[in-house]
Amino acid sequence: MLSTRHGVRPLGSADLDAFLALTARDPVVNVFADYRARTTNLEPRWLGGEVWGRFDSGELVAACHVGANLVPIGATPDDARAFAERALTRGRTVSTIVGPHEAVEVLWNGVAGNWGRPREARWRQPHLEIAGPPLVEPDPRVRRTTRPDMAELYPACVAMYTEEVGVSPEQGGGAELYRARVTQLMNRGWSFAAFEDGRLVFKAEVACASPYAAQVQGVWVPPDQRGRGLAASGMAAVVEMVRAEIAPVVSLYVNEWNEPARRAYARVGFQETARFSTVMF
Repeated sequence: MLSTRHGVRPLGSADLDAFLALTARDPVVNVFADYRARTTNLEPRWLGGEVWGRFDSGELVAACHVGANLVPIGATPDDARAFAERALTRGRTVSTIVGPHEAVEVLWNGVAGNWGRPREARWRQPHLEIAGPPLVEPDPRVRRTTRPDMAELYPACVAMYTEEVGVSPEQGGGAELYRARVTQLMNRGWSFAAFEDGRLVFKAEVACASPYAAQVQGVWVPPDQRGRGLAASGMAAVVEMVRAEIAPVVSLYVNEWNEPARRAYARVGFQETARFSTVMF
């Protein structure tokens, strides 16, 4: 493949080993990129987009996932500016820019004049990790979800998404696609919940995983059940199961302003290792 300006070009299956070596420099922060590479072999038809690489003297030094999400990987400010310049040549096709704060900020500044006002920008979200046993007692009711749970699980997932993102995932006819995603995570054994008298009182999912780490998303407790410690005990159970059966480190990122969630994760034993940012369109 021919290199483009600033040494940026699309990656393919021949670049997989070099790409995985790049993600391995910070394998927990880069778990999404690692997961996508291993499950798609960096083939565009499976990616539903592209992964760009930036090279220096023939060595892959940074990358950028460009699908539904634009995600910088190992990118310095100079790398991020190069990726922004390439992004401007194709127009906005992504729904979010997300990743380590510094690279996301530079990327956004590079495309902001052409991509229009974002729906929301969340800067400096704490990225948290736990690599040992939880510090609080796990909720013994937390288990993997199964098909009979869908009547409780799916509405909870919609409520969580709507509360977190600000729009319903069912908006614009998206219900079928979102239900398929919830079902996919369930079938992988990546969906966890606790029930009380038949009602869901806690849920969380693994969004992506690699041999090094698993990233948790969708942590949610019904509003009328909050304040009971269900998030901390539920996450403690998720940490135990994920570390035993999926990956040795559990990670997530949380909105800086969400103090109740941050306190719950701290009680479990999560520690901040980086700051993420998310620009949503």
